Amino acid sequence: MALEGQAGLVTAAPGATAVGDRIEEAVASVIAGKRAEIRTVLTVLLAEGHVLLEDVPGVGKTQLARAFAAAIGGTVRRIQCTPDLLPSDITGLSMLDQATGELRFQPGPVFANIVIADEVNRASPKTQAALLECMAEGQVTVDGVTHRLPSPFLVVATQNPVDMEGTFALPEAQRDRFMARLELGYPDLDAELAMVQARETAQPLDAVRPVADEAAFRAEIDAAHAVRAHELVERYAVRISRATREHPEVRLGASPRATLQLVRAAKARAHLEGRDWLSPDDVKALASAVLPHHLVLHDPQARIEDAQRIVAHALAQTVAPVMR
Repeated sequence: MALEGQAGLVTAAPGATAVGDRIEEAVASVIAGKRAEIRTVLTVLLAEGHVLLEDVPGVGKTQLARAFAAAIGGTVRRIQCTPDLLPSDITGLSMLDQATGELRFQPGPVFANIVIADEVNRASPKTQAALLECMAEGQVTVDGVTHRLPSPFLVVATQNPVDMEGTFALPEAQRDRFMARLELGYPDLDAELAMVQARETAQPLDAVRPVADEAAFRAEIDAAHAVRAHELVERYAVRISRATREHPEVRLGASPRATLQLVRAAKARAHLEGRDWLSPDDVKALASAVLPHHLVLHDPQARIEDAQRIVAHALAQTVAPVMR
């Protein structure tokens, strides 16, 4: 299957590459040895998705989120999730104004450009559900009144592995709102040594300054959305998702929302690569970060590695359109 005529339509976007490189460099000054993970998070942020960082404590999940917030400017709020956290602690609540006798809405910490939901799976399921409307629709409804959230609005959630004490597994509907799930893992020896040496006298996060203001970042988001996608490439993404649904180990495969997230993330990757058109390689490169956490397997003891294996199988059996 051939994809005709794209080679002659290449349009460079050096500004996008420069902005992306500056953000990546700023974050890498805080999180050493994790260039690929940093690039993936940057891609998701430009696609206006949400990122779930899952790993053991102490590998830099919160530092990564804070470094991105510092690098792109805008407002940032952090929510430390605990079992006693209430939904209103996230969304805000209506309070009685003693002077007027009327109810006045007091916005919660979710009213920010970047929201860090730290250890999100330590919050109760009821509190986790308070993020559903925020992440899916960019708004909060309290006492029947809808309040729009700032734009851009990005949730970077961290969670500890579900088998650790005091955690609540995220329900399928909650996981489906996250565009990508990543594990940072332990740094290699040189990166960990560099981290120790850098923190002997200073905190690298304190030195990070915005490298793109809110307007410039908004422009990059709009440009990523405007990347052109040929129908054959979109069909390729759909076929990958459908292949996960047909696997015998899968109870619920990648949802249509997951397919849409995959295409949006792939467009952002193309934009960061300096192209205004979508390649099958963009889709292929993001599938392993976007799709596995959307799958629900028949085996209740299945782990994320099993879902990753199934996505790899779907990629292997789905023929990509050839560009020429």
